[in-house]
Amino acid sequence: MNIRRSDDQLDTYLLRMLCLLVTERSVSRTALKLNQSQPAVSLALKRLRQILGDPLLVREKSGMVPTERALALVSHAKGALAEIDRMTLSPESFDPATSRYEFRLGAPDYLAPLFIASVVERIRREAPGIRLSLQSLGPNFDFERSLAEGELDVVIGNWPEPPDRMHLSILLEDSVVCLVAASHPLARKGTMTVDDYQRAAHIVPMPYSISQRGTVDTVLASHRISRDDRVIAQSFAMAPYLLVHSDLVFTTTRHFARFYTDLLPLTILESPIAFPPMRFYLLWHERNHLSHAHRWIRRLLNECGSALKAEPAPGLRDIPPRK
Repeated sequence: MNIRRSDDQLDTYLLRMLCLLVTERSVSRTALKLNQSQPAVSLALKRLRQILGDPLLVREKSGMVPTERALALVSHAKGALAEIDRMTLSPESFDPATSRYEFRLGAPDYLAPLFIASVVERIRREAPGIRLSLQSLGPNFDFERSLAEGELDVVIGNWPEPPDRMHLSILLEDSVVCLVAASHPLARKGTMTVDDYQRAAHIVPMPYSISQRGTVDTVLASHRISRDDRVIAQSFAMAPYLLVHSDLVFTTTRHFARFYTDLLPLTILESPIAFPPMRFYLLWHERNHLSHAHRWIRRLLNECGSALKAEPAPGLRDIPPRK
């Protein structure tokens, strides 16, 4: 009978190394993420291979790829690490002023920059030892799995129908406006009609979700209003810069638009279409629901959202849906 030596036991360092190696599929990127040397990571990979009896990562033309056993082990490793975190980071012991906890926040790139700035400011003031990791969400990112497996702690989104399998709270609401160049004819006119909106060339971002139609597209479809989507941008943050010297129109949230009018020669126009408020939700998993650390960060996020409530849009014109 083979008895594994005590110095061959898996520890939390090796478990975390395994998860990161399989995710990054690169010794060098893993070393950068952990701020360690490549030889140290290579040594850890060698130990993991010896203990687990599997190569874990094998070299292919496209680079390193995980073996089938490595992929199966990662879910167990993440579960074990989550249980260890629950044991060692007891809720009662959390003190933001002294904690060195890392919070992992998933959010779309169209979230008001002022909101994230206020979150960072509060954290730096109240919990200077805490580390905040921001993950950009996209149409192919499985945020529900990431929450369930502990890769993310909280997720912010504005789904027309928010997921009902996890804990949810309303973070903030924001009105929808149109953003144009300051030199745009509509900016000089000062108003926009539905006909103006339909005649205009629009810039739109790539879809945020492949399973749900966005709020703007949903409302336009319900009113049977067509839009000339002339430019498709890979991100929301790129869109304002493409407006400056063009005749394009960008439909977005007021806080997002206001942030860029302070940076660029742009003008906000009230939307001629009665879009409902853009509602952003905070989503988290049951595994973190009772943690004092996670309660603290959720409370901080909600307070920052409350402080950024959108001002009412004057003169918003209602358009009844066509029958």
